Amino acid sequence: MKRNNETVLNSVVIIGSLPPLRALSSYCQAFSLALSSIIKIEFISFKYIYPSFLYPGGNLKEDNSFPVFNSSGLTKRCNLTWYNPLSWIWEGISSKGQLLHAQWWSPPLFPVYFVICLIYKMRRKPLLITVHNVINHDSNILYDFCCRVLFKLCDHFIVHSEANKKQLKQLYGIEDACVTKIPHGPLEFKNENNLNRKGAKTLIGVNPNDRVILIFGAIRPYKGVDIALKAFAQIVNEMSDVKLVIAGKLWESWDRYERIIKEEGLSGSVVTRLDYIDADEVAGYFLASDLVILPYLKFDSQSGVGAAALAFKKPMIVTKTGGLPELVTDCKNIVEPGDIEALADRIIYCFNDPETMKHMSEDAVKKAETVSWDKVARATVNLYEKILNRKK
Repeated sequence: MKRNNETVLNSVVIIGSLPPLRALSSYCQAFSLALSSIIKIEFISFKYIYPSFLYPGGNLKEDNSFPVFNSSGLTKRCNLTWYNPLSWIWEGISSKGQLLHAQWWSPPLFPVYFVICLIYKMRRKPLLITVHNVINHDSNILYDFCCRVLFKLCDHFIVHSEANKKQLKQLYGIEDACVTKIPHGPLEFKNENNLNRKGAKTLIGVNPNDRVILIFGAIRPYKGVDIALKAFAQIVNEMSDVKLVIAGKLWESWDRYERIIKEEGLSGSVVTRLDYIDADEVAGYFLASDLVILPYLKFDSQSGVGAAALAFKKPMIVTKTGGLPELVTDCKNIVEPGDIEALADRIIYCFNDPETMKHMSEDAVKKAETVSWDKVARATVNLYEKILNRKK
């Protein structure tokens, strides 16, 4: 119940990316839909997000396979263009929300975000930033600079994990009272073809009776794909019916991984799809998998891949870095980054013990419930209300 002197929250402006852009669109879509069931959301997205040459993964083709989504409480405007400052200024001036919530993750977006956030600051409206990457995945000095400048405008911050909260305070001197942890909700992808597990395995090119270990998402140096391949070489020595599926866009040369595959004799046991996986294909890979692994060497945020694995109720093994440990319940499913033996041993143990795999799936279901979008939305709206009335 509101007190007489409190401002009633009616509408919020969010800046981020929406389909058909790739970027952070899966998260922003689910997040904005959940919020729009409680309050009015004005979502500002991009028509052209940034030039292709700034994108390490290659081109910036749009993904038109995202399902159409609408809500009576959600207004979408995709007018921002990286080369037109007038589009930034117009959105900063014309948007009508009571506060601005920026989804921040990439240095090339800094000029756009800075201008819009500065205008909101000049309009004396509260500014909230969700920091998806406290530290850039590639330790980019430019990203650190952009964060330091942008964060000076901000009234409050959201992070997705305790590790992120600690980093934000240590690296940028943000006071504890100005940082709130709100988890990353599960990322659901529609099963367009109504596949079952065996059908999904056939679709991605493995035998329906094979057990599948999945590595999903952009292939980047910090992801530990080389560690996974070396661990997998030990696994196939004990199990002949296991396949490692690696699916994701290359952000680096594949040569060093191909050398490991050849040296370890894994050519017949590793299935690759080294390209961006469209939204309507994602479900097939997770449905086909028996175990999802995140063998990251370093990581400073929460994982969209892990969020998808939770949505598909998949057993997971992760490394002890960033927010990854928060994705699993049993600490036995957390291994040290770079520990080939530990990763191999844990995978073998899980595959040899069906009861353990069952418990891991059940834990994924419970974990998904604790970070449901309904709970994320309610926690976020409560925070909006506190920030809005704190600024009075």
